[in-house]
Amino acid sequence: MIAALGLLGMRRLPRLDGDLSIMTRSIIGAALSKFGAALAVLFTVGFASAALAGTGQPSPWQMNMQVPVTESAEFLGAMHNGVNIVIALISAFVLLLLIIVVVRFNEKANPVPSKTTHHTGLEIAWTLIPALILVGIAIPSFRLLTMQVQLPKADITVKAVGHQWYWSYEYPEDQGGGFTFDSYMLSREDAAKANQPALLAVDNELVLPAGKTVVVQVVGADVIHNFAVPSFGIRMDAVPGRLNQTWFKTDREGMYYGQCSRLCGANHAYMPIAVRIVSPDAYASWLTEAKKKFASLDQQNLAIASNE
Repeated sequence: MIAALGLLGMRRLPRLDGDLSIMTRSIIGAALSKFGAALAVLFTVGFASAALAGTGQPSPWQMNMQVPVTESAEFLGAMHNGVNIVIALISAFVLLLLIIVVVRFNEKANPVPSKTTHHTGLEIAWTLIPALILVGIAIPSFRLLTMQVQLPKADITVKAVGHQWYWSYEYPEDQGGGFTFDSYMLSREDAAKANQPALLAVDNELVLPAGKTVVVQVVGADVIHNFAVPSFGIRMDAVPGRLNQTWFKTDREGMYYGQCSRLCGANHAYMPIAVRIVSPDAYASWLTEAKKKFASLDQQNLAIASNE
């Protein structure tokens, strides 16, 4: 459809009393045709790739955001798509104006240029319309910001600590935890054996229950890191000496991967985040096993430290 506009342009461009040559019209029409064809291919690939957007992890040739599993992630995706539509419409309108100017107001068509310097209605329009567009974008953006910043009452609180280059997670004792563990990236070989994605799989996952409001306290142990899980729609800086907080709630069980999203050093790309969402019953069973597992690790670390 878009490519057809170029073909129509070759036929319908005005002759302007013979001043615009057939060659010029052919060049402009061919340019429009190629531009339309390129846009058509781009849109086709974009919509086809949108179906490839992964849930909890990226997909090959993905051109869209990951499938949202939280309310804030769904709102974020809807706003992203809406703003893209606004950008596309503005770009198309500006392109149309440029084409009109090239065709109707070139030197041959207007040997005596207009000396108009002021048009009140036009100046009001190009000031008021962009302002209204920005207001229209600002209203949902403030709503999204409020949704992300205002923390609801937490059912579960965990602490994520960014290190160079791994994550540590702390589960509070008053919520059935009372233990801490480190989470390191698995090698490609170990990830393949576990049937998990390379560079995203970890040895110890952050396990949390479905249907519960989870508040994540984020802090950096050395430099600035960033705790980001795209399918949850969360992204929070881990700053040394500062406690930041974010939250999410999802009813969908499964594995969700993220990564540090701040350039934190040489191994920045090798400190992934792996969150496993399980049923409340499975979470209670995991807590019992984790307390035994990680408590024994803590005792071993204390014994090694005391020997040193």
